[in-house]
Amino acid sequence: MDVKIVSIGDIDDRMVSQWNAWAAPGGQLTSPYLRFEFTRCIARVRDDVRIAVFEDQGEITGFFPHHAAREGVVRPIGAPMSDYQGIIAAPGRRHAPKAVLAASRSSALVFDNWVGPGLDDDPAMRSRDASTIVELADGADAYFAAQQAEFPSHFRKTARLQRNAGRDHGPVRVELGDPDGRLFEALRNWKQAQYRDTGKLDVFGIDWVQAVLADLRAHEGSEFGGLTAALWFGDRLAAVEFGLAAGGVYHSWFPAYDPELAKYSPGLLLMQGLFRQLGERGITRVDLGGGDAQYKKYYRSHEVPLYQGRFLSTGLAALGIRSWELAESAARIMPERIAEIPVRLRRRWAQASAFESGLPPRLASMARALSL
Repeated sequence: MDVKIVSIGDIDDRMVSQWNAWAAPGGQLTSPYLRFEFTRCIARVRDDVRIAVFEDQGEITGFFPHHAAREGVVRPIGAPMSDYQGIIAAPGRRHAPKAVLAASRSSALVFDNWVGPGLDDDPAMRSRDASTIVELADGADAYFAAQQAEFPSHFRKTARLQRNAGRDHGPVRVELGDPDGRLFEALRNWKQAQYRDTGKLDVFGIDWVQAVLADLRAHEGSEFGGLTAALWFGDRLAAVEFGLAAGGVYHSWFPAYDPELAKYSPGLLLMQGLFRQLGERGITRVDLGGGDAQYKKYYRSHEVPLYQGRFLSTGLAALGIRSWELAESAARIMPERIAEIPVRLRRRWAQASAFESGLPPRLASMARALSL
């Protein structure tokens, strides 16, 4: 097995067709993040996009889109903003991710949403998550009938919340599309306020992220592109979500709502209304992403395993990662509040390093994390 590192300009139309076919095993797309178009979208605004091409006796067997090694660390394309990461491979083919390290002359490949052959017994895996999948192939009515039968009290509650919102503010409706960008602007304002309040990294303040989202918004309604959904209570905007749609799959990405309307659970009402409308866009599967948020159990059809961890070889980057892990292990004997500090710092440093190339913005991000 050989691995060569190429730029996006080296990927020809035949390779793109192969790539996208492998991203949809059995004709069902695994995730929009694994499509070639997502990598191309990132490459339009970042000059460090590379593709590891796996070959066996001259035959291409897989692709791994990533960012060129920075300080010895390779990251999957769009990470940590990409909710699915991994090698896009021919059916039945398995590849060693560590081969990318030698080919790219790096010593660490870090990942937070790896999908593919199980890593449960691999020392590279540090934790496991699952992405919640909603199946709408039989239509929204059939889907909701099944979920309501299993969780009747939850759906009675959301129906009551919707009635209350209609009584207090006017008819409740969900609309798709954002032709003038006004809805996205509201979403961004709500999310940035949330990031400030919680001390989380403000991804909306990063130039290349904004450029990617603008590109996806410009292609809304295309076979691959963004999709904006808005929840209205009468004439009042209650919630907005921006997601990624392709190949019959919609992936929820950035949801936000008016905090003054929180008592009506606008996020849930928007999600339920969105499910009912997606069929008109040819969407048969919704991906709610990873995380163990309580609400997801009421909507889950099944899950896709996702893995967090790192592949390491010899080098300074690998040594630094191992040092962080030792610090986290040592901190576990301390009180919980103190033990959480190295975990929080490492997570923030990893995010800042992935999003920002310069040292000053990384240090500023760390300072904000320490202030909480």
